[in-house]
Amino acid sequence: MGFPGANDARETADYVLLGAPLDVSTSFQPGTRFGPREVRHHAHTFDDYDHRTGIHFTDLGVHDAGDLDAWEDAAEYLDFLQGMVTDIEGEGRLPLLVGGEHTVSAAGVRATDPDVFVCLDAHLDLREEFAGNELSHATVTRRTLDVVDEVIVLGARTGSEAEWERADRDDVTVVPPEDVLDWEPEFDGDAYLSVDIDAADPAFAPGTGTMEPFGLTPRGLRRVVRAVAPRSVGFDVVEVNDRDDGQAAALGGKLLREFVYAHAARADD
Repeated sequence: MGFPGANDARETADYVLLGAPLDVSTSFQPGTRFGPREVRHHAHTFDDYDHRTGIHFTDLGVHDAGDLDAWEDAAEYLDFLQGMVTDIEGEGRLPLLVGGEHTVSAAGVRATDPDVFVCLDAHLDLREEFAGNELSHATVTRRTLDVVDEVIVLGARTGSEAEWERADRDDVTVVPPEDVLDWEPEFDGDAYLSVDIDAADPAFAPGTGTMEPFGLTPRGLRRVVRAVAPRSVGFDVVEVNDRDDGQAAALGGKLLREFVYAHAARADD
């Protein structure tokens, strides 16, 4: 089952969607392996036409390349995923990843090599390791710092003492939930945009592994996605699982479409 509105012809596509159902380090409630399936399924109710941009999704050349099925060796999986995303970018198409745990963002960032990693996330994910694992979903933002010049985490409201200390350095900016609506993308260069669905308050998106109260509203997430999309070289939505009635998946699928509409509208300007 492909993402609704996706075009079957990769050769003529401008965007390529790839499912990355990695689910090996989820630290509380597993289930992100079902994320790509859930996001695709719950996107079926969305209208094709976007009134704000005047664009039909089916006109935007989105190709669904299916899933890269995951296995237990996260390092090996990320290498393969990085290679597939590199191929997408090499074809002149923008990659859209659907996770899967947040660890998959590391592969997207390595492949696209942006200047800035912009992330909507409840957690800092700046740990050097978690439970002895350097490739845990709780370390992904730290791993992206091996590639990017700057990290911007929007909506973060929890982290270890060591993570908050790391966040005080010049290459990391943390925007708390109450300030996200006033934030503007004034960074230099291009960005890779990652949406960890737990950035939303769990009242809106309970289908995720590590829920954290006092989060963002869906409109707050949409505002960031629309603002950053025009300057993005890659996008993902991650940490959706199947433990709710589709609220998290519907939000994830809608934000993916908002990203594509906003990026395409920029390209038409």
